[in-house]
Amino acid sequence: MLNPQSASTPKGSPLEGWRRRISLNPVLFLEQERKSRSQSLANYKLSYYPKDADPETYDEGMGVCGWILTFISMFIVILTFPLSICFCLKVVQEYERAVIFRLGRLIGGGARGPGIFFVLPCIENYTKVDLRTVSFDVPPQEILTKDSVTVSVDAVVYYRVSNATVSVANVENAHHSTRLLAQTTLRNMLGTKNLAEILSDRETVSSCMQVGRFLLHIIFQMNQIFHFRQNILDEATESWGIKVERVEVKDVRLPVQLQRAMAAEAEATREARAK
Repeated sequence: MLNPQSASTPKGSPLEGWRRRISLNPVLFLEQERKSRSQSLANYKLSYYPKDADPETYDEGMGVCGWILTFISMFIVILTFPLSICFCLKVVQEYERAVIFRLGRLIGGGARGPGIFFVLPCIENYTKVDLRTVSFDVPPQEILTKDSVTVSVDAVVYYRVSNATVSVANVENAHHSTRLLAQTTLRNMLGTKNLAEILSDRETVSSCMQVGRFLLHIIFQMNQIFHFRQNILDEATESWGIKVERVEVKDVRLPVQLQRAMAAEAEATREARAK
């Protein structure tokens, strides 16, 4: 008696080949199929979404209603020409880019600018993004170091928008989010350090005769740490289209009692060397 499956499936057909592959190693077959379909979808979408946009946040199809509204908008622009030019032509500066949305979706081609660009009234809106470097003064942070010393630190963060489309599509407010992340990174980083690690060069500290020079040395050491930790903040903001260029410590304030104790220690060291 013939098997129904073998009778309905001719030898050498694609279905017969799939069945043989499944019978040999079903896990390997499913993994290969998943990779093949993912690669096919990636190749299919590659030419439709903007190169500087996340493909998961971009849908290339507007649908029938979208195309109807687009044609109606174009017809209105032609009908009211040349008055419509005042509403359709926009200008962005050399340091700006315009991210355009059509019916709520990102349009292809990435951000527009600099110069003149065209928008369709009623169905398109745009957001201007400033690409210039922004300096943010981090508010004074009261930080408890690893050895239970309270330090007040002021820092400055220099950052800029590196990808206008991502900064608009992936985060609600890229500037505000970057500033909050800078504050938390500052607190978390210095909270894992003790004062001895910050002041690694004990010879230089001992030779300081004034509290002012001592604080300048602390600032120098913290800046060295921040240059190392800058990559952490930069990697965290990469998905927001933000590039962190510099992180600098502006001021460090120690408790008054600790300043007096260190000044007395420096004075005692100076007198001992004088003898």
